[in-house]
Amino acid sequence: MVAEPVRVRRLTDQEAQKLQQIVRRGSTGSVRYRRAMMLLASAGGNRVPVIAKLVQADEATVRDVIHRFNEIGLACLDPRWAGGRPRLLSPDDEDFVVQTATTRPTKFGQPFTRWSIRKLAAYLRKVHGRVIRIGREALRCLLARRGITFQRTKTWKESPDPERDAKLDRIEEVLERFADRVFAFDEFGRSASAPPPGPAGLPPVTPSAITRPTTAPTGCGTSTAAIPSATTGCGASTAARTVR
Repeated sequence: MVAEPVRVRRLTDQEAQKLQQIVRRGSTGSVRYRRAMMLLASAGGNRVPVIAKLVQADEATVRDVIHRFNEIGLACLDPRWAGGRPRLLSPDDEDFVVQTATTRPTKFGQPFTRWSIRKLAAYLRKVHGRVIRIGREALRCLLARRGITFQRTKTWKESPDPERDAKLDRIEEVLERFADRVFAFDEFGRSASAPPPGPAGLPPVTPSAITRPTTAPTGCGTSTAAIPSATTGCGASTAARTVR
């Protein structure tokens, strides 16, 4: 037994007018235009192979459009295709990722001072109570959308003194109460001055004397003091001395 050819049902007057309007104007989207041509051609008695050649489409596509029109009418002109795989991360998960990326790793017990894409993705997979599985490229795109970039941190040292905060508070208090009578000292280790590079490709500036580090086995410390002008009466000055 031969199957009946696929064709659209009988069009109503409103449906026929709408399809003809879309085809004549041709100003709508290409999807609506091509689908309207398929339906009109089928309503005119053309078979599926002929329609497929007319609109340069696959025969299976023409059959699907005809079947959808017979089911839901003109709504088939605007297909609702799926937008790909469903999202794996909710908005709350994305906020959690951003919050983690902007927090220092040491606060989470990690043995490093800055995140990388690889380290952050690995950490998110093993977070206790909230496992987030995300690839490196998806993570990079998420952080880029939120304006987060990883930059290499500068080297710094933190004081191990348990009374550090109390001492800093005391220093700030003294600076505020006795601004005209305060000496501010800063100590640093061995240093060696070198000729600075010249501007715009000029040769380096050679100073008359270059300070060399001492060879003393006990090391060398340099103390620099800035004396306020209110104390000396002759302007701010800087004094340096070598401490052995």
